[in-house]
Amino acid sequence: MEIDANISRWVYPRLGYMQYIPPAEEGAVAALKRALDALNIHLASNTYLVGHSVTLADIVMICNLYYGFKLIMTKSFTSEFPHVERYFWTVANQPKIKKFLGDFKQAESVPAVQSAKKPAQAKESAKPKAKAEPKKEAPKPKAEAAEEEEAPKPKPKNPLDLLPPSKMILDDWKRLYSNTKSNFREVAIKGFWDMYDPEGYSLWFCDYKYNDENTVSFVTLNKVSGFLQRMDLARKYAFGKMLIIGNEPPYKVKGLWLFRGPEIPKFVMDECYDMELYDWKKADISDEEQKERVNQMIEDHEPFEGEALLDAKCFK
Repeated sequence: MEIDANISRWVYPRLGYMQYIPPAEEGAVAALKRALDALNIHLASNTYLVGHSVTLADIVMICNLYYGFKLIMTKSFTSEFPHVERYFWTVANQPKIKKFLGDFKQAESVPAVQSAKKPAQAKESAKPKAKAEPKKEAPKPKAEAAEEEEAPKPKPKNPLDLLPPSKMILDDWKRLYSNTKSNFREVAIKGFWDMYDPEGYSLWFCDYKYNDENTVSFVTLNKVSGFLQRMDLARKYAFGKMLIIGNEPPYKVKGLWLFRGPEIPKFVMDECYDMELYDWKKADISDEEQKERVNQMIEDHEPFEGEALLDAKCFK
């Protein structure tokens, strides 16, 4: 209730639906921050509000947060509450909830204050007038009619689709990875390097920046699962492995990603907020140690760098 009400008190005056009073806005923002701070503390050790899966409580909370994230709560504002951010995008990207909310981006700026909107004035009663015969419009020229019925412009192509063709067919690699059940290194790993095109693709290592927070195993696993869900926008252009490492907390999260192109795609960096939670380093496959590290991450080698694996997740 405090979240929903204070988001409304903050955003409605700025959109012109209520009178804008600066002290009232300051009070609403302060109250909202207190509520989000309390929620952030709870979510530090819980993936969802109650239990280990989405419940009605989560759906209500996401609906309360939705217009805040969409209209006024910028990244600089919500970064103070990282567990709330993770929770919101994890639940909002659940397929059934995403179908209802649709695709949307987080607000990039706080809306400028608009003047209050005046209610429409009632029209003065007037004597009924005789209906005038509608004027017959001259038929429009064909050229003008064609302009009005002009087909919608096609969506701009993803820049990655404009890159020179690559000898590596990503779907072929994903199929080989999925279908190899034995002799993995001899079949899948060898096949990967046979297919790999360093001109058309690049390999990247990632390390989670805040491993000291990974004190609860299922929360850590759900955090990684949420990241992979939000990476769905890059499925056509990427393959990834995420390793959750350690027998005891804090657990380490490390990953290997194959991206189309020589760099991490800009649209992925811009639209998947999890990317900034990791340190990224481009793999140098001319270095045999780094190449072997790639092999071990693809095949879920255990122990990995001297430690046991808690779990391994694949994005394909």
